[in-house]
Amino acid sequence: MAYASSNTVSTFSFSALLHNAAEAYKTARTRRAVFNQTYNELAVLSDRDLNDIGVSRSDIRDLALQEAAKVR
Repeated sequence: MAYASSNTVSTFSFSALLHNAAEAYKTARTRRAVFNQTYNELAVLSDRDLNDIGVSRSDIRDLALQEAAKVR
C-alpha cells in the first residue's frame, strides 16, 4: 500500500496583504467613479432623450452598475 504525504508551508506576507488591500481600494474607487459618472450623465437626460437611446429611467441604476462592473 502506498501513502502520499504533502507538506505545505503557509507563509504570511504583510506586504502582500497591504498591496492587495491597496489594489482593492483603487479598484473600488474607480468603479464608484464610473458608476457615478454613468448614473449622473444618464439622469440628467430627459425622458424623451432616454427613449431615443432605448433606456428607461428605471434602468439607469442597472446600466451604471453594469458599466462599473466592467472595471478591472
